[in-house]
Amino acid sequence: MLPLPASLPDHHAVLTAMLAPAFFLTATAGLLTSANARLARVVDRLRSLIGAWQHDAPDAFERQAQIQRHRQRAHLVLRALRLLYAALASFVGTSLALAADALVGSRLGALPTITAVLGVLFLLAASVAMWREVSLAVQNFDQELDQELDRRR
Repeated sequence: MLPLPASLPDHHAVLTAMLAPAFFLTATAGLLTSANARLARVVDRLRSLIGAWQHDAPDAFERQAQIQRHRQRAHLVLRALRLLYAALASFVGTSLALAADALVGSRLGALPTITAVLGVLFLLAASVAMWREVSLAVQNFDQELDQELDRRR
C-alpha cells in the first residue's frame, strides 16, 4: 500500500477536477452513438447493393463503383470509431491520473494534462474522419442520383 502524503488534498477539489473530463466524455459518447449509427447504415447499404448486384446487369460497373465508395465510407467510420474509443479511454485515464496525482502528492507531473491533450487530439482526428465520411456520403448520393436521372432520360 502506498504511504499517504502528510497533507491530504481537498477531496472536493479532486472530485471537481476528476469530473472536468466528463464533459469530453459526454461529447465523445454522443459522437460514438452517431458514428455507430452511420456505420450500421453504410453496412446496410452495402448489403443491399451486393444483394442487387448482378454481374451481367447493364449497370454492373456502376454498382461495383458504388460498392467501392461505400466500402471506403465504412473504413472511414471505423477509423473514427477507433479514434473515439481512444479518446474515451484518454478522458477516463485523465480522471484516474488526476485522482492518483492527488493521492501521491502531485508527483505525476504533466501526466493528467498529457492524457487530456491526447484525448482531445483523438477527438479532433475522429471528427476529421467523420467529416471525410460525410463528404463522401454526399458525393455518393449525388453520383447515384445522377445515374438514376440519366437512366430516366
